[in-house]
Amino acid sequence: MSQNTLKVHDLNEDAEFDENGVEVFDEKALVEEEPSDNDLAEEELLSQGATQRVLDATQLYLGEIGYSPLLTAEEEVYFARRALRGDVASRRRMIESNLRLVVKIARRYGNRGLALLDLIEEGNLGLIRAVEKFDPERGFRFSTYATWWIRQTIERAIMNQTRTIRLPIHIVKELNVYLRTARELSHKLDHEPSAEEIAEQLDKPVDDVSRMLRLNERITSVDTPLGGDSEKALLDILADEKENGPEDTTQDDDMKQSIVK
Repeated sequence: MSQNTLKVHDLNEDAEFDENGVEVFDEKALVEEEPSDNDLAEEELLSQGATQRVLDATQLYLGEIGYSPLLTAEEEVYFARRALRGDVASRRRMIESNLRLVVKIARRYGNRGLALLDLIEEGNLGLIRAVEKFDPERGFRFSTYATWWIRQTIERAIMNQTRTIRLPIHIVKELNVYLRTARELSHKLDHEPSAEEIAEQLDKPVDDVSRMLRLNERITSVDTPLGGDSEKALLDILADEKENGPEDTTQDDDMKQSIVK
């Protein structure tokens, strides 16, 4: 693993943090990213390279959620008010009408270490939380508000489940600040920045930056396949430092033959 490696997926590139490192909820930003009706109706989930088993499971789930029509703005206010008063049927209606929104958002987090259906499951938890917290009197659409909660639950699941050694959430958020700065510098400088350059940009001690970047290094299993048609794993090509190399073995054999002669 290379030291101070900078290449990772930033789970929330646009997140803003207060002085305590807590992510700030920006209502204006949510309004700007409100999904269109066409986006919510999107039902194509998987690339052509997906396995048939996953494809069948996903299509089955899509079939189950496709029967719930989207809510109009007026219906959202009506059902949200009733849900806040404890009406179970209204709460269920709001959840079921926005399950496709979860699917749309979950697709953005592909190739992050979790299967699509797992991402959808986590996103559904965020959707439920959004229904419980949504206040229709604040003036913006439910899909805008729910998007923030869905993203948060998916991102937290990725943080917690894709690392061999789990990091506290506040550490991951701080690490993302360093990595976002590194990306910005790489575009500006036209090369991957060093820890010293990142430290100068953030006005942080170099040792702190180096320590944080080391937390980003990924642990790889020695049983990881090499890829392609090879049946070998990484373990098969790693040198055993306790064993002699081929040149040492050859030299020992020559010495033994010389002694025998």
